[in-house]
Amino acid sequence: MKIHKIGFIGGGNMASSLISGLIASGHTPEQIWVSDINPDTLTDLAKQLHINTSVNNDDIINAVDVVVLAVKPQTLSAVAQSVAALIQQKKSLVVSIAAGINQNSLSRWLGADTAIVRCMPNTPALVLTGATALHANDKVTAEQRDLAENILRSVGIALWVNDEAELDAVTAVSGSGPAYYFLLMEAMEKAALELGLSEQTARLLVQQTALGAAKIALESAESPEQLRKRVTSPGGTTQQAIETFEQGGFTELVSKALHAARDRSIEMSKQMENF
Repeated sequence: MKIHKIGFIGGGNMASSLISGLIASGHTPEQIWVSDINPDTLTDLAKQLHINTSVNNDDIINAVDVVVLAVKPQTLSAVAQSVAALIQQKKSLVVSIAAGINQNSLSRWLGADTAIVRCMPNTPALVLTGATALHANDKVTAEQRDLAENILRSVGIALWVNDEAELDAVTAVSGSGPAYYFLLMEAMEKAALELGLSEQTARLLVQQTALGAAKIALESAESPEQLRKRVTSPGGTTQQAIETFEQGGFTELVSKALHAARDRSIEMSKQMENF
């Protein structure tokens, strides 16, 4: 199925990241529509990206082939129910990027026959390095699966999961994941300043090191553990740092943090089921 027009209901950070990525990967601004309750948001998006905008969600649905729900999870119920009749009339494919909102809730709000793809992208989509997992309900055709995958693949990697419950783990790992790396970079930069480096030098070294490590990991067939051991000389500076991390419970803390994020995703899903 050829992608003609893509509509976003909600123009926040994730939507703007996806839209920017889509344009950077070759989609024309004329193919993309976005609605938002904030006129200033629409003005900024139109000015920066030259896309079509409207404050009316129905305008978006009438104009596009696929509808991307990109509003906050707390407001998705009201938004979905307000556009359900038109989506059912047009038999639109709906792609939801709202964290923690399961397909049962989406189907209840949009209609049982609605073709729904639920996915969890992340903000690196803005620079075409996003990581997205997708899950389709049984109303989605093979052609529609390709359409949804092509949208998300245009801004990074896109992977299908067989069990919708896996998306809660995906949320914890890659959905929230960029913030974890930023936190580590922030801490490293602060420590570098304490060690006497200038802010500019510290930031550039931390950023380039993060980029280089990620590139090696992506291009290597070895596991992160093997790569870590390869650059850790016995008795050297790296070993001293790694041992300090381990003595502080680094691995256990990361596990605890990801479990907390996964549990929050499940909790949000259960809360939304009551709407």
